[in-house]
Amino acid sequence: MISRSFVGLMLVTAVAFSGPALAKDRANPVKMFDSDNDGTLDLAEVKKAASAMFAKLDPDRDGTLDARELRGRLSAKELAAADPDHDGTLTLDEYLTVVEQRFNAANPDKDGTLDAKELRSPAGRALLRLLK
Repeated sequence: MISRSFVGLMLVTAVAFSGPALAKDRANPVKMFDSDNDGTLDLAEVKKAASAMFAKLDPDRDGTLDARELRGRLSAKELAAADPDHDGTLTLDEYLTVVEQRFNAANPDKDGTLDAKELRSPAGRALLRLLK
């Protein structure tokens, strides 16, 4: 029969060894958002992640994000440039337009996908700020 202390030790060991692995997966944006598991992110996967983030950033559920809700993701200048109706907010469509622009900027080879190297570039990091 297995003792309770042995089971407890096994649980502690499992958590200790899985913690860094789980943290690494969370730190790897390709693994976080790659729904088809091909090792890259395409625009559809990026837009899906961006739509989920938009919902999280919109706690008042008014369907728009203002400068306060976008803090750390878009500068005031970037918000103004992305806001075609100049109402000081972004709708989901406006947000996704920015996401697509940043996706394209992070995809210099124009192959339609982003790999880990492209996501580590300045343009890739700018895109990731809109996803997580």
